Amino acid sequence: MSKPIRIPASSVAAPRAARRPAPELTATPRDYTYDGTFEGLLTVLFTIYDWRAAPNSIQPEATAQTGLFAQPSHRETDEALAARVWDGLLKSMDAEARTRLYHVFLSEDADRELLIFRYVDLALRSAQDIAENYANADVRRVQRLAQQMFREKHRMEAFVRFEKTQDELFHATIEPDMDVLPLIAAHFTKRYADQRWLIYDRRRHYGLYYDLTRTDVVQFENSAGAKSTDISATVLDEREPLFRLLWQAYFDHVNIPERKNLKLHRRHMPLRYWKYLSEKQPRETRFEPIQNKQPVAGKEVVAGQKRLPG
Repeated sequence: MSKPIRIPASSVAAPRAARRPAPELTATPRDYTYDGTFEGLLTVLFTIYDWRAAPNSIQPEATAQTGLFAQPSHRETDEALAARVWDGLLKSMDAEARTRLYHVFLSEDADRELLIFRYVDLALRSAQDIAENYANADVRRVQRLAQQMFREKHRMEAFVRFEKTQDELFHATIEPDMDVLPLIAAHFTKRYADQRWLIYDRRRHYGLYYDLTRTDVVQFENSAGAKSTDISATVLDEREPLFRLLWQAYFDHVNIPERKNLKLHRRHMPLRYWKYLSEKQPRETRFEPIQNKQPVAGKEVVAGQKRLPG
């Protein structure tokens, strides 16, 4: 997997340079394929305007579906062209709008490639900023997907639970609806800078590995029938079951049963995340409230009931 293009942290609009009008797409429309990376998609966007041929479809080569007699035009990724397109987008939109396009790509929406093309084409042909042109269906769709990606990113930063192995590696498995690993890398690198960790996306079969100096994208080969994210109990730190028990006990003790609202709880912590949360796993020991309340002055407690002296 290629390294994602770095997204600027600042969302402040950069000054726009003068730009030429976008060329008219007068050639016969084509079907395009690419390698499935964001850089590859940017290369396709450059090709569309270079060839002046609008896309009928833009699909990753590995999963492309074409007609019986259709011959798709495959474009090899050119990182120099991709960087040129990425920088050139700032002539038509601000940095925040450009970032939203990257988030749309990571959303894995079925129509993401054509949606990004239509948004870029609209921006290139508009004299004014289109970011808040919510009368346009594509602008609304881009905004909605970007918001969904933000929520998924926030949940992953909150719901990741690490397990410690015998070799001092902290491992976590996630299975998000969207490809959020590129967006959460900076958060975990900064927050856990003093320990080695691995976050593995089970659905997309790749992960992030931090070795105390840098964070890299890693992939693992799966042996037949094996789950690449399963960790044998023999490789876990011997204290890990205790850590899990302590976390569950903390969760139980801060819980207020009288204020239980399962509907609200599931809205903030969707059910699909529970299988990777320590506090949602079956309890090895039954929860018992801490018996640390002091008797009321002038009274004595017998078998849990209050009785006046004498």
